[in-house]
Amino acid sequence: TGANLTGATVSPTTSLTGANLTGATLTGATLNYANLNDATLNDATLYGANLFYAYLTDAYLEDANLEHATLYGATLTGVTWSSTTCPDGTNSNNDSGTCSGHLG
Repeated sequence: TGANLTGATVSPTTSLTGANLTGATLTGATLNYANLNDATLNDATLYGANLFYAYLTDAYLEDANLEHATLYGATLTGVTWSSTTCPDGTNSNNDSGTCSGHLG
């Protein structure tokens, strides 16, 4: 909780399934192909992070900041988007409770 992982690179073979990353700072982190299924990223800052083909099935992104993050090819089914700052700077609460269609 609250970890500072600014600029970190997570190996594609690393599994963060169910990880509690509440309040973590992942600004500019590279999480390509990372397994974040069921991870809690509430209040996390992923500003400018790269999540190419990351797995975020059933992840919690309440109040997370994904502005300028790259989610190309990411699996985003069942994500909780409540009050999430989407990659394009909009807020999920203003977009029918999702960032789908606002990923960049």
